[in-house]
Amino acid sequence: MTAPEPLPVVLAGARGHGRWHLANIRRLQEDGLVRLAGICELTPLTEDEYGGEPPEQSADFGALLESTGARIAVVCTPIHTHTDLALAAAGRGVHLLLEKPPAPSYAEYRRMADGVAAAGIACQIGFQSLGSHAVPAIRALVADGAIGRPTGVGGAGAWVRPEEYFRRAPWAGRRRLNGVDVIDGALTNPLAHAVATALALAGSTRAEDVTGIETELLRANDIESDDTSCVRVTTAQGRPVTVAATLCAERADDPYVLVHGTSGRITFWYKQDRVLVQRAGHGPEELHFGRTDLLENLVDHLVTGAPLLVTPDATGAFMKVVEAIRRAPDPAPLPEGAWHRVPGENRRVVPGVDGLVAAAADTLSLYSELGAPWAPPARQAVSGSVPEPARRSAQPPARQSAPHPPKEVNTR
Repeated sequence: MTAPEPLPVVLAGARGHGRWHLANIRRLQEDGLVRLAGICELTPLTEDEYGGEPPEQSADFGALLESTGARIAVVCTPIHTHTDLALAAAGRGVHLLLEKPPAPSYAEYRRMADGVAAAGIACQIGFQSLGSHAVPAIRALVADGAIGRPTGVGGAGAWVRPEEYFRRAPWAGRRRLNGVDVIDGALTNPLAHAVATALALAGSTRAEDVTGIETELLRANDIESDDTSCVRVTTAQGRPVTVAATLCAERADDPYVLVHGTSGRITFWYKQDRVLVQRAGHGPEELHFGRTDLLENLVDHLVTGAPLLVTPDATGAFMKVVEAIRRAPDPAPLPEGAWHRVPGENRRVVPGVDGLVAAAADTLSLYSELGAPWAPPARQAVSGSVPEPARRSAQPPARQSAPHPPKEVNTR
């Protein structure tokens, strides 16, 4: 049987986080699955940047798709450009891997998703953590009653970012740019995987699965968007999903998602594909899983009909969160004395925020409910009520360093 021809791919956005996609495309090219046919950048990559003679390059995305005969486009460009580029590909019958977040607003997300569906192309949204084999394994454990009745899902992300991070591009750290929504906040971009993964483990991925959202958005840095924030989602199942995040941690930790049950809990460090199961009557059990690459899954879908792992519809609940953050009042600056600079590191730290992030995931509470002195006195609620926070079930998982380099780093 003759092997299928490699599928021609165009990459839009090859710098920043696009470098990860470029390396991944080259890996799949070596495996004979794809062929890098073109790169779309406003300023072409040099031979030094590419590591040799680059393929065809153009700043005109549509023209490049046509001249290369691309079957797949990988779009890793600023958030506010996603919808127009996705529709440009869809209009030419080119299948998509669209980097997360898929859009800066629910209206733009719907415009993208409806256009893609009308064009009949395949579209994968780049939440790489949802390619982890741990996700279906955890769902199966919960369905089998391993931790009793599920009561909610928490997520925690404590990261550090220097002030230069918010100046890496004109749209970085912005909620709007030239009147256009960007919504580049901690929960919507760098730690968006925590939100999407928590919703997935709660079985609440579609827009209709969300009945209410509360947000607390704050910032220590001199930016428009939030860098220290939390959100609580009420699901149609009645179980809360709470995610807390900061880019101003005292020290960086691997983000995780925590599934609560009446007789146990499951912790998932999604960048490591590592799971810890703690349940009544059993000792702690640590499990390690593999991961399916989302571009490889898209190729498999086109060649064999394998189901896509992260369709646009499967990110509807996440986009409801993005929309709630977009509609919320602009993030409040933390009061003087609530943060300080780290000498020699040019970054801002909020003392005690690491513990608050962990406690939020552990108790499904918002910062204000945990007694953070800088938290807003009243929450910003959107579309519906939210149940009282769950009781504290156990101590938050011990902070552990990743044994391997992270699989993806968003530097767009």
